[in-house]
Amino acid sequence: MPKPQATVHDAEAVHKYFADRGRKHLRARKYGALVIIESGPLDDPIAHARLRRDTVHLWTLEIATHTGRWEKTDFRGLLDQLLDLLPNTLPWTIAPFV
Repeated sequence: MPKPQATVHDAEAVHKYFADRGRKHLRARKYGALVIIESGPLDDPIAHARLRRDTVHLWTLEIATHTGRWEKTDFRGLLDQLLDLLPNTLPWTIAPFV
């Protein structure tokens, strides 16, 4: 059975979540089973975090390191739960780069 993929709607929902909370520097894009949260110029984006679709309803959270690699976390849950986790528990991961 194939792994569930992220949808364009998922990426739009992530973008809307951050825009509604004043974090307009962030955008989201779909890439396979992932929704990648990034900022900066389109031709040289700064990766912040990504959400990997694990099942139909559950996602896992990965955080970008300063070297540009991805680090898995132990966080797994519904999309809204993981989105709430970023600004409330891990706010430095989505802070704007100056």
